[in-house]
Order: sequence, then C-alpha cells, then structure tokens
Amino acid sequence: MPTFSHPSNKKKIINDPVYGFIAVPDELIFDVLNHPYMQRLRRIMQLGLSHLVYPGAQHTRYTHVLGAMHLMGLAVSVLRRKGNEITEDEERAVKLAILLHDIGHGPFSHALEYDIVNGVTHEDLSGLFIERLSKEFGDDLGRANLIFKNEYAKPFLHQLVSSQLDMDRLDYLNRDSFYSGVSEGIIGSDRLIEMLAVHEGNLVLEEKGIYSVEKFIVARRLMYWQVYLHKTVVAAEHMLIHALRRAKHLSKQGVPLFASPALTLFLQQDVKLRDFQSDPHYLDAFSQLDDYDIWGAIKVWQHHEDRVLSLLCSGLVNRNLFKIEISKQPFPIDRISLEKELVRNHFNVDSEGLDDLVYNDLLMNKAYTNDKQNINLLMKNGEVIDLAKASDNLNISALAHPVEKYFLCYPRHH
Repeated sequence: MPTFSHPSNKKKIINDPVYGFIAVPDELIFDVLNHPYMQRLRRIMQLGLSHLVYPGAQHTRYTHVLGAMHLMGLAVSVLRRKGNEITEDEERAVKLAILLHDIGHGPFSHALEYDIVNGVTHEDLSGLFIERLSKEFGDDLGRANLIFKNEYAKPFLHQLVSSQLDMDRLDYLNRDSFYSGVSEGIIGSDRLIEMLAVHEGNLVLEEKGIYSVEKFIVARRLMYWQVYLHKTVVAAEHMLIHALRRAKHLSKQGVPLFASPALTLFLQQDVKLRDFQSDPHYLDAFSQLDDYDIWGAIKVWQHHEDRVLSLLCSGLVNRNLFKIEISKQPFPIDRISLEKELVRNHFNVDSEGLDDLVYNDLLMNKAYTNDKQNINLLMKNGEVIDLAKASDNLNISALAHPVEKYFLCYPRHH
C-alpha cells in the first residue's frame, strides 16, 4: 500500500498557465493525483504528434485533467447557486470522475488506440483503472465510477464529465489553443459554465448562452482542421500507426525487436478486453506504457534491418514526414496503384510492406453530432429544445453535417 503524507500537506495549489492557480480540493483527490496511474499521464502528450507542426503543443494529459477538474469545481458552484442539490460526496465524486476520465489512454492516445490493444477503447480501460482504484481508496471512487459509467441517480453529473458540452471539451479547446498558438480555439468557458442549468435531471444550457455555444462549436471545428486533423499531423500519426503495426507483424514472426518489457508484451500478443478483465497482469503492463516506451523503441528501430520499419522510424525521429494529399473525392484506384509502384521501385520493398508505406483513408470532422447526447437549450418559457433547432442563424444545423475529406499519403520518392 502507498504511504500517504500528512493531511496538512495535501491542500496544495498548482500554478496552471491557462487558469492561474488551481486548488487541490481535498486530501483524497491529492492522494489520487499522486497515484502512479495518474502520474503516468505526465508522460503522455495531450496532442500526440501535433508538436511536429506546432512546436509549443507539448502539454500532457495530466495538465488537461487538472484543468478539467478545475472547471468542474466552477460548474458545481454554478449549479448549486441555481438551486440544484449536489452533496459534498457527489462533488468529490464528480471531480474524481473528470480527473480519471482519461486514465485509460495509452501512449499517443487516439493514434494508437486500436493498435497497442485489440479493439479496446480508452473508456473501457479508464473504467478498469477506476474499478481498481476504488478497491484501494473506497466508496468515493466507487461513486466516481458510477458517475463515469452513467449509472448514478443524477444523469447531469455524468453529462458534466462526458457529453457534447462537458468539462473535458471546455478544457482541451482552451488548453490546446493556448499551447499550439492557434487562437481560433479559444472559447469563453467561464460564460458557458455560467449558463449551465439542470432540467429534469439533465444538463441544459440557458437560452441566453446560445451565441457562446455557437462559438464553442465553431471553435471546435476550426481546431479539428487546424490542429487535430492538420494534414502533416495526420501523415505523422499514420507513419507511427504503421511503424507499430510493422513492429507487431515482425515480432509475431519471431524477429527480435528492442522494446521495453511492457511494449514487448503488447507487440507479441493481441490483448483483448476480456484479457484485461480476466487477468490483472495485462492492466499492470498497460499502466507501465507511455510515450517514452514508443519513442525509445522508434529511435532504435530506425536502424533495424527491416527496410519498412527503419524507413518509418527514421522519418519520425528526423521529421522527414511522408507527403500527404487531401481531396474532396476518393483517390482513383489507378492513382493509388501508381504511387505503390513508384514506392516499390524506389525503396525496393515487397508488396506486403507497401501497405505500411502508402495509405489512403477518410478524414471526418464532426463538430456537433446529433446522434450523441445533444446540447439542449432551456428556453425562457421552460421549453427544452435541441441546439440545432434553436439556432437563429444556420450555423449549428450546418455544422451538424460532418465534413469528409480523403487523403493519400506516401514517402517522397524523388
């Protein structure tokens, strides 16, 4: 069992460049923040490989969850002031839930989510980590887990953690804008939080917040194209995905590969959700994985005798990234075949290796989706309506349609 410091040492404040001072609200939250599972988030970048385009985007998932917890405290105060009962236990639990919502992310998060593990989402893994922490810390974590899984009696608490207008999104848009320098993502989170209300147990936004939320959705869409789906970032992420797939392919064939013990395990086995649920060894191994395992391996793999693996890894280490083309139409088959032929001849790789060097796929930008929990507006007359229907300029209904773009990515061969 961990040894906990004296309670008087736990009322800390943390200096955050986005919000100023963030208070750690109580002793239990301090102990959870200091747990090795949480400290691992210091070694996972919030924006994966975006720093290859925006050099300032070096912030971690740890700073993000701290910021989201801070915003959660503001939201709880606003909702209490408006007459909604939130007990001290519930406040602690909802703060723990937002603090732990990203704990299941692996290295490079979304890029490698389905490659390190086999079809297991970070939400699945977060749930398993929270269950394990609740055995260590007791009822408060159990309550946080119910909120996280949307099994608690007050649905609005879950919606503050996970919905289209949750504290997670409010923090990452402001934080990612701040660190990338892309000012289009800056949103008025204070005003949005001030407009929150609860109607029949669900989170709603007061009607007068409509323009703030429109700006929030527009900001989200701009951040997707400028940062999250920036074409150079997409190229780098696909190189990383395919480097790991290539390594896994070689590892399963018995080719020796340098890797940390935790990474070796996931390269040699296809670990599925049922494996995590039935054998604690897998979650232990996953809790040892972070960005450093991947970078450490990639630095060594750039000198590997496998031509495809070394090409991908040296490209990532030296920022010699693949060329990427974006189109509103799918790329014709003969164009893709031509690129594969050019790459095959130039780099002297076999057909099997070509799929790890030439990629074509779809990028989708969904700023506001009607299929996920909608943002509902509470009108002055007490009626509740969906944001897309209430908006008086056609912004939101237009933004509700996903935008699709196609890409073709390949190594430069001239």
